Amino acid sequence: MSLPVRLGLFYSAIFVGTGAASPYMPVWFAHHGLSGAQIGLILSLPMLARAFTAPLLAVWADSFKLRRTALSFLSLGVAVAYALMALPLGFAGWTVVWFAASSAFSTISPLTDVIVLNRARRDGFNYGWPRGIGSVAFMITNVVMGAILTWGSPDLVLVWITAAVALTALAAGFLLPPDPVHEEGHVAKAADRFAGVNGLLRDPAFMTAAIAAGLIQSAHAFYYGFSTLVWKQQGVPESMTGILWAVGVAAEVAFMWFMEPWRRRVGPRNLLVLGGVAAMARWTALAFAPPLWLLFPLQALHVLSYAATFLASLQLIERLSTPRTASAAQALNSALSSGLLMGVATMASGPLFDRVGAQGYFLMTAMCALGLIGAFRLYGVRKLDPV
Repeated sequence: MSLPVRLGLFYSAIFVGTGAASPYMPVWFAHHGLSGAQIGLILSLPMLARAFTAPLLAVWADSFKLRRTALSFLSLGVAVAYALMALPLGFAGWTVVWFAASSAFSTISPLTDVIVLNRARRDGFNYGWPRGIGSVAFMITNVVMGAILTWGSPDLVLVWITAAVALTALAAGFLLPPDPVHEEGHVAKAADRFAGVNGLLRDPAFMTAAIAAGLIQSAHAFYYGFSTLVWKQQGVPESMTGILWAVGVAAEVAFMWFMEPWRRRVGPRNLLVLGGVAAMARWTALAFAPPLWLLFPLQALHVLSYAATFLASLQLIERLSTPRTASAAQALNSALSSGLLMGVATMASGPLFDRVGAQGYFLMTAMCALGLIGAFRLYGVRKLDPV
């Protein structure tokens, strides 16, 4: 089996879990009596803390000789935490356990990105191919879980994601290459690894890129947390919700698999701007509760609002970091985009959903506008100029 396929299968193991958790864990929480504000809080707390937990976990991951070792341990820990969610812990208990599970799980993908980006550059394959395979798994899971929920209990969501992350723990040892964390063969001291994190935090170009991309990507918060509930209020069944989510992911996969030559010509800075503009159009339209037929082309904008900004951020962060700081750089990038900024947006989204429903998307439009301001500032960074 070729390495890109093996890496794609590992991404699939990750996204089989997130494909169920992202759209349907809010349904599980609502099924167990939590309000929109409580759901927003429980989802946002690990995101808010990710600015601290992600760098710590990245530094911890770099203490091993092989990159895949940390991924095995993280996945196993998340599986245990998900299993504990089945206990009748109540809001406070679920908040604590979800915090631990989400903090660990959110670090798995960026640490995997480090392996795949390095291998793609070294072996000459398109990063988008294995990542796209994972996105296909995400899309299929959206549809399958949506269909399951039309007849089954929301508790099946928790069963699904627990089994998926247990599979991820097993897959890390079989599918990921034995790439060393440090090419020199030694493990750097913790002080040296933390020094790399501090250097990134003090780099204005790095922080501008991370925050600009983070604002545009985290503007998906209302969509991730409450689109299923918003559409349900509008009469859209869960089975159709799964299809709508799948449309967005299908567009994302097509972009990753077939648009690589165009993406390289456009460059990451232009790609980030295009993604921000498309995101503003998408969220503004969704705020007006459009009819079902219009939701499909709006979901197709996911190709730019998410896929373009995601790949742009990976490239920008890779160019603005060094091999020694690669893990920390991608973890910090994830900590901002799907962490701190996403957490603030998700926390705000809960009360907005309770009070104004679909009009909560307007906050996401405003976040994209701020992200575009930062994206335009990157045109002055010489390190990002084409060679």
